[in-house]
Amino acid sequence: MCAINDHPLYLQLTQCLQTVRRITNFQPEIGVVLGSGLGGFAQSMEIETAVSYADLPNFPVSTVDGHQGRFLFGYVQGIPVVAMQGRVHYYEGYDVQQTAMPIRLIGLLGAKSLLLTNAAGGINTQFRPGDMMVITDQIGVFVPSPLRGPNIEPLGPRFPDMSQIYDRSLRQTILQQGDKLGISLRQGVYVQFPGPAFETPQEIKMARILGADAVGMSTACEAIAARHMGMRVAGISLITNMAAGILDQPLSHTEVNETAAQAEPVFCRLLSHALTACARQSM
Repeated sequence: MCAINDHPLYLQLTQCLQTVRRITNFQPEIGVVLGSGLGGFAQSMEIETAVSYADLPNFPVSTVDGHQGRFLFGYVQGIPVVAMQGRVHYYEGYDVQQTAMPIRLIGLLGAKSLLLTNAAGGINTQFRPGDMMVITDQIGVFVPSPLRGPNIEPLGPRFPDMSQIYDRSLRQTILQQGDKLGISLRQGVYVQFPGPAFETPQEIKMARILGADAVGMSTACEAIAARHMGMRVAGISLITNMAAGILDQPLSHTEVNETAAQAEPVFCRLLSHALTACARQSM
């Protein structure tokens, strides 16, 4: 058996880190993952450098509409930020360790905190499309854990605590920023399903019984990988549609992108203030 430092995944991450460092020495304070249809946040950044996923060795690339597939290094209100403009998903054919590679690279680049965003379906019948939900907890048991297999000690412990995946203090900071901006925010539990098919009405009923308020096809595995590395994690879901069976209408990715586009100006304003406030907590 190979030594942990010779683990193929760790070697890949090290190669990717070296490649990025040959391009830029930018030191991010916080990372952010931009979900479906939310890549326009980049316009609010003072961008210094962009690095395409395709330019990194053995790195997964985004294949979904609305996910450009690159890291953006720059400043938001003076705070150094690395943004993932597009993520990779388990349903794209990558194994779950590959979907967590971008998150782990963000951690290796030096980010202390991570803000995850996504487009999600509303399970809670009090929600409406266009609502923004601050994630309080998650259900990730429907996809494999990114920590499966030999533990890579330089990244984190074998059995990391997940009792507070979403940092309570960061969550409160986001809520406070929403109040200051006059943006009403929901709170709730996010569940990740594997996708790419939208869930059935019966699966949504099951998720509601388990305590989920919103559903999507990303995020939970990323949050686990980030916490494993000791990063503080926060998350915001944009409710782009009601989940299957709640309304008598079919679901489509077009609807997801259209709702995200409509909500993008308000969402980006919240994200800009939330990012900087959360980063200052860790500085």
